[in-house]
Amino acid sequence: MAPEQIRDDEVLRRVQGEFLEMPGLRLTHAQARRLWGLDASSCEALLEALVDAKFLFQTRDGAYMRVEHAAPVKAGPQPRTKVAAA
Repeated sequence: MAPEQIRDDEVLRRVQGEFLEMPGLRLTHAQARRLWGLDASSCEALLEALVDAKFLFQTRDGAYMRVEHAAPVKAGPQPRTKVAAA
């Protein structure tokens, strides 16, 4: 596994962990970027991937929250947009 993929998987696990450890966590795109130290496009790709996986949903005002009873998305070799730190 390439170092880049390992970093992506670590970020994915960290983000999911934050939402699992803090029920009711609600973050805007800007808050998520600051919390995880991501650039705008990486953060957007990560949040969209978690919405597509039905782990998160986006509220009417644009914040992201965990879907009740969602299981963590498994990291792995599935194709997705690169997530990199800023």
